[in-house]
Amino acid sequence: MAYVAVKGGKEAIEESIERLKLERLKGGHVLDVEDIQSGERLLVDQVMSESFLYSPQLASLAIKQGEGSLEEAVFLMRAYRSTLPRNYYSLTVESDDMRIERRISAAFKDIPGGQILGSCFDYKHRLLDFDLLLEKEEALEEMLAHFEEAEKKQGSSDLFLPKVSDYLRKEGLLEKIENNDTPPKDVTKEILTFPTVRSERLQILTRGMTQTLISLGYASLRGYGSVHPTVGELRVGNLGIYVADPMNPQDEEESYYIGDIRVSEVESLIPHTITNQNGESQLEFQVGYGIALGQNESKAIAMSILDRCLESEDKKYAINDEEFVLYHIDSVEATGFISHLKLPHYVTFQSKLNSIRKTKERKTQ
Repeated sequence: MAYVAVKGGKEAIEESIERLKLERLKGGHVLDVEDIQSGERLLVDQVMSESFLYSPQLASLAIKQGEGSLEEAVFLMRAYRSTLPRNYYSLTVESDDMRIERRISAAFKDIPGGQILGSCFDYKHRLLDFDLLLEKEEALEEMLAHFEEAEKKQGSSDLFLPKVSDYLRKEGLLEKIENNDTPPKDVTKEILTFPTVRSERLQILTRGMTQTLISLGYASLRGYGSVHPTVGELRVGNLGIYVADPMNPQDEEESYYIGDIRVSEVESLIPHTITNQNGESQLEFQVGYGIALGQNESKAIAMSILDRCLESEDKKYAINDEEFVLYHIDSVEATGFISHLKLPHYVTFQSKLNSIRKTKERKTQ
């Protein structure tokens, strides 16, 4: 088998990179990173979630560099994340302490503290708003001034509310779960081996490809799985992050506040039939959990579905198989493997081609 050498590869690659820059700028406008950060917040949130790195500015930069390609932006962020030192581990974050911006329940009309719609697209008509083509800075300044004035009159907007599931447990309608203080495994530092523990699964799910999680969650709803939940509570808000004082790590009162992260959290209620002590069938609820960086609601709901799917002992469905799910939802893994098919495979393909030629030659003899 002959191998045909590729000549001029370096020059061609350099020209291709220059062409990439030209394609980004040939419209005659330089896109500002701040414009992406302020105007494309949900895209920024998705990039941060899938890259497992909370930095709106860096996510916006990655989106600009990747020309809006989500997979390229996540790849860039993951690569940068791998270069960062691990100086501290934060203290355990309690999501009960979330400063809530949005909080709804699909299971109950009236919940303690009320339904807080916040900002979302759920209540808008999906019609193109052509007025956005004519949007001006003057209108923006007027609107912001109006909201700032309203906030001054309202005062502090920090809102802390207990979880809906807490009330169900008080009524005995949900099983009380003991705290598991086992240190979680860090999937960014340890090789994944099967079977996994739940802390590993939740980490991989929360940084998985959003659309893949949604597709697999949808598959469960359509009958290719056994989980069909009701959203007990969905909340979006900010959580404070603290690190312990290196000189006094045991005293949490002396910890340092280093900033907030915005997250979406979901607790789904899944009906489950059990057999009680009298041998009778009895309905109870299990809880599926999902959490994602930023306002990433559909992903968090899908994650809560897959959380319960992967807890199931019934393996007749593919989405109940942890190896199938966890290996196929990672953005960099999937994108890298699909993209590598564009790279030269001359030797292996020529080998297969020669094999087919020889087979045909033998048949004609």
